[in-house]
Amino acid sequence: MSQRPWGLWRSQVRAVMRLEMKKILLSRRGLWVYLLALAPVLIYAAHSFDQLRKGEPCDIGQDTHIFAGVFQLFFLRLSIFFGCVGIFLNLFRGEMLEKSLHYYFLAPVRREILVAGKFLSGLLAAMFIFGTSIVLQFFALYCHFDASTRQEYFVHGHGLGHLAAYVGVTLLACAGYGSVFLAAGVLFRNPLIPTLVVLTLEAISGFLPQTLQHLSVIFYLKSLCPVAVPAEIFMGKGNPLALLAVNPTPASAATAILGLLVLSFAVLVFSSVRVRRLEIDYGTE
Repeated sequence: MSQRPWGLWRSQVRAVMRLEMKKILLSRRGLWVYLLALAPVLIYAAHSFDQLRKGEPCDIGQDTHIFAGVFQLFFLRLSIFFGCVGIFLNLFRGEMLEKSLHYYFLAPVRREILVAGKFLSGLLAAMFIFGTSIVLQFFALYCHFDASTRQEYFVHGHGLGHLAAYVGVTLLACAGYGSVFLAAGVLFRNPLIPTLVVLTLEAISGFLPQTLQHLSVIFYLKSLCPVAVPAEIFMGKGNPLALLAVNPTPASAATAILGLLVLSFAVLVFSSVRVRRLEIDYGTE
């Protein structure tokens, strides 16, 4: 039996990635993804500028909790979520709408290789965009503190550890939501329906039975966040954010990382199987 052409498959994955990376990073229709990623940076920069103008020092602990709240309630649930919708849904569904997917299917490339190449290109693009954003957010928020306070927090405190944890959670969020929305782009013609379904399930994840929580991406991400969101800030009477602030019993870091990677891999395997049976009929699109 001849050996499988691993070298050829790697070359094909890289070729697909080169094509897709250009489409994702340089496409005009993807500009709103950059805006989603940069919105918190601008907010934190405005906050720091205002504090410098007033000359009023902030409490670094309070800012740390504010960052945790914005990260979990806006950046994870909205910015990265909808950013992955824009990036990964278009990997297959966008090609169908543009009537260009058949060029890939006519090429001598296994469809599993096509799924791998498209997913990795989307993943690298999302990691670059949102990973850069979280680093910029962190320093935009703390830049108004004096040098000694920043040094105490970053060097002798938990600053660098928190930053590394937030970057790691961001990258895992891109992988988790990316796999889900790539599969949605393969399965559904209308992206609105799966987006709303996943958004709703993620929002009520804290109220689901423990088994079903393990099927939610946000369950693993919240378990890995280094700072808990203060419940007294977001659990006020009539506050719609109270629903999102409910934390399930967190998993250990190892369990959360492994669980999210297994979930993402399982969804990608399912997508690969489904793509093998995908038939193109542009007349029905």
